[in-house]
Amino acid sequence: MEDIEDLLVGEGGVAPGFRLPLSSVGLNPKKKPIKSKSSFLQDPLQSIKIPGTQIIYIKTFGCSHNQSDSEYMAGQLSAYGYTLTDNPEEADLWLINTCTVKSPSQSAMDTIISKGKGAKKPLVVAGCVPQGSRNIKELEGVSIVGVQQIDRVVEVVEETLKGHEVRLLNRKTLPALDLPKVRKNKFVEILPINVGCLGACTYCKTKHARGHLGSYTVDSLVQRVKTVIAEGVREIWLSSEDTGAYGRDIGVNLPILLNAMIAELHSTGSTMLRVGMTNPPYILEHLKEIAEVLCHPSVYSFLHVPVQSGSNAVLTAMNREYTVEEFRTVVDTLTKLVPGMQIATDIICGFPGETDDDFAQTVQLIKDYKLAQVHISQFYPRPGTPAARMKKVPSAIVKKRSRELTAVFESFTPYNGMEGLIERIWITDVAADGTHLVGHTKGYIQVLVNAPESLLGASATVRITSVGRWSVFGEVIEVLSYNAQDRTLNKDELSCSKVSPCDVNDEPCACSKDPDSCCSAVQCADTSEVAAIPNNGKQGEDDQNFDRLKKRNSLVLKSSENTVLQEPTLKEESIKARANTVQWNIVDKSLVAGIFLSFLIAVACLSQLWSRKLMSS
Repeated sequence: MEDIEDLLVGEGGVAPGFRLPLSSVGLNPKKKPIKSKSSFLQDPLQSIKIPGTQIIYIKTFGCSHNQSDSEYMAGQLSAYGYTLTDNPEEADLWLINTCTVKSPSQSAMDTIISKGKGAKKPLVVAGCVPQGSRNIKELEGVSIVGVQQIDRVVEVVEETLKGHEVRLLNRKTLPALDLPKVRKNKFVEILPINVGCLGACTYCKTKHARGHLGSYTVDSLVQRVKTVIAEGVREIWLSSEDTGAYGRDIGVNLPILLNAMIAELHSTGSTMLRVGMTNPPYILEHLKEIAEVLCHPSVYSFLHVPVQSGSNAVLTAMNREYTVEEFRTVVDTLTKLVPGMQIATDIICGFPGETDDDFAQTVQLIKDYKLAQVHISQFYPRPGTPAARMKKVPSAIVKKRSRELTAVFESFTPYNGMEGLIERIWITDVAADGTHLVGHTKGYIQVLVNAPESLLGASATVRITSVGRWSVFGEVIEVLSYNAQDRTLNKDELSCSKVSPCDVNDEPCACSKDPDSCCSAVQCADTSEVAAIPNNGKQGEDDQNFDRLKKRNSLVLKSSENTVLQEPTLKEESIKARANTVQWNIVDKSLVAGIFLSFLIAVACLSQLWSRKLMSS
């Protein structure tokens, strides 16, 4: 069957989300079985199914962009009246949103499609697989909807439930951002800022599906940020195939967008922004601007920057358009300018032509940085890509290299030394064990806490009690409230140039009495009162923890009047709280003295009465 375009009756365009009449959507009616005599005797009303009353099961594979697409499709279906379910058995139709990045993802899609066909379920397949490989045999007999056609999902579902096979793939405009949406996590908004990319990686199939770069306007994205903040969202994840390339097709860039977004974020961190994956080439020229954004108190100090290989020869074969040295520049600059910066990366083991020396360079790169998050995968040839035609590394060697690099990575202990630290976290999810809640620090380190689910969506200060390889554990000390009257910080106050980490610039601390001391990106605060407070023999340990905490979490924020804006650390607040419990005011002392005097009078009266009684007897 030919691919069905967005054909309109007559001339003119159609607005995103506008529901076309049946005649404008290409259909392939399926043959219906001949009815038996008994079927004609049944009540005809029993065979009528009103559109929008059926139950839909949605299965999503792949990246956060795919997850956002599924949430938009779920929102439209729910708004039209369909019921969503997590139980495929009770569903009247299965909607499968697919991923084409790796062979295992597509194999999982093949399995679920086979199950659906075996269960006689009407199927709609969305996502990158049908968009990039529309003619594969697994898609025969099912309806498909393209990645830029998600605003037409209701039509596709309706016609599929009627027994028709529908194909909607091509479009020249992006789906609207204000479509109805059902979030998988009500506290997290996944916001796509662009589709497609500018790269031409030789191994990548996603470019075939998502196409060339297409960016949403700054105004539309800022409006979406305002909307989701008003809806109570606590985290906004910016998502795309390459965040760093944003705006190059419409005359803007990523820093322009990010600065427009953080202008809508409050300094209290009531809603946090997480910048999505970006390849090195498109942020190299904006590193300082990106660093300033990552210093904002409402932006996670975290970035996913895939390197894929530590060998320039392999990167050239991949057509990645950067060198290992440029990747190092990105990592070194961000970790230098952003306190507590955390960077994640990706590695592909066994790319065609990778030699032992190439792999050794990759291992050395990972050892040099000891990043807390490294996503390691084996090379999978994707049909239709240039890399699929290259001479392959033997499978046994690929697996061996993957195991070796994984062992190196898992030997790291990135969170050692965090025990006892006080951290602020943002809690947004329930852990897989069903017992802990999941929060993240400013550097997006995962913290698991034992706390009631009522804390979901809250921010809290926690004490780190233990560390694991992939996350740390903490106990909640205080749940923080957001002050709606807190103003948004201006650009000067958020500038990373105000931060002077000691180990980088060796700048003296402006608020220290010691000219040789270093701020280490620490807030300036009056600690004279703190130093005089007894600490029950734990002064040395607490001071050490306090110093580590300040080095990790604090920023010097200076206003245009050269005043220092500060948010006291929990350590300072807890010490002051202990001081308040020890230092009684005059009212407390008077009350205690009165109670003691009354007690003495009562004792004297009782003694007098007892003496008289003895004398009379």
